[in-house]
Amino acid sequence: MIKKENQYNNFAYLLKKYNYQLNPGDIVAGTVIYQEKKGFLVNIGDETSGYLPMEEINLDLVNNNKEKNFFINKTRDFFLIKHNIDLKQYILSIKRLEYIRGWKRIKQIQLEDVIFNLKIKHINKGGIITYLEGIQGFIPKSHIYLHMNNNHNTELKNKKIKCKLLVVNEQKNQLILSSKSAILKLSKHKFRIGEIIYGKIVKIKSYGLFIEVYGIIALLHISEIGFKYIQNINDIFYLGKLIKIKIIHIDTKQGRISVSKRNIK
Repeated sequence: MIKKENQYNNFAYLLKKYNYQLNPGDIVAGTVIYQEKKGFLVNIGDETSGYLPMEEINLDLVNNNKEKNFFINKTRDFFLIKHNIDLKQYILSIKRLEYIRGWKRIKQIQLEDVIFNLKIKHINKGGIITYLEGIQGFIPKSHIYLHMNNNHNTELKNKKIKCKLLVVNEQKNQLILSSKSAILKLSKHKFRIGEIIYGKIVKIKSYGLFIEVYGIIALLHISEIGFKYIQNINDIFYLGKLIKIKIIHIDTKQGRISVSKRNIK
């Protein structure tokens, strides 16, 4: 507690000594001194008061603390949103500070080939919503394996899913991940271009077949089935059938494998 008080006193001393003017976008240290109905009063200097609205607090932080006054007398960093001249208060935020730091950590992680095991928060028609470092991420349906797509939303919610970073764009607030890429990376079988293997048909579409090979789903496009025109793919293939195929393309980033039946003896 003495250390925190010293940090606060030093900050107040610097503000007074250098007549430092706080500006929106600054990160400041402060101590929460009082809770109001819709927020908290924060002391960020001898003659400087701040206000932290409830909506600028991370909900997980609130939900994980059952005590009503869990913030009182706590010293920490805040993001300064603006100066309310009428009330002579600085409007502060914890949520925005964590957002900035979350993106910074994600950019550092992006440089490494990391596989995450993230909790599924929500599911919609387009895919899965999850969170990484406090930032909302999205796993498109096209990057989720078939067995997960076939499950009901209630079966998947709050369960964990392995995934890798696919798109990181802070300016657009866009964080997209791929489960297929993670599963391919974790596969014990090391797939090779030109490798001839057997796989089981697990899904049939008008444009081709989805084939399971060593737990990975590969696409056999209709153009790679043979040299003859196929009018109805269902007349030739059925679910569960084992077929001989050759790997012709591996996309580790997208987690996709393409195969062919052409020129196989």
